[in-house]
Amino acid sequence: MAKSIRIRVGDVALDAELNNTETAGAIWDALPIRSSGSTWGDEIYFQIQVEADLEDGQETVEIGDLGYWPPGSAFCLFFGRTPASQGDEIRPASEVTVIGKIFSDTEPLKRVASGSLVTIEAS
Repeated sequence: MAKSIRIRVGDVALDAELNNTETAGAIWDALPIRSSGSTWGDEIYFQIQVEADLEDGQETVEIGDLGYWPPGSAFCLFFGRTPASQGDEIRPASEVTVIGKIFSDTEPLKRVASGSLVTIEAS
């Protein structure tokens, strides 16, 4: 069963859902999460206190996907092209586990500055 979450990044609030992967379950159990976000193109990522192996790794993702990047124990919000993208694809630095989806408009994330506070809570 998918789990509803609320993500706040700076002054942007998003409705999202975690999926049924084991990684998403571990993140759900770690909520609430607060961290300082970094930007990498149209991706916001931040380290979390969850360590998990790659689960059904994906080299490319879709707008609004939430990912977990094992090498950095990082939670990732994808909302457009990254420096690794080729053409219109959205490409993480390396494979990620897709752990959920943002249902809100992701366009406001483009104005979020690196270093903004990120909060994830159950909703």
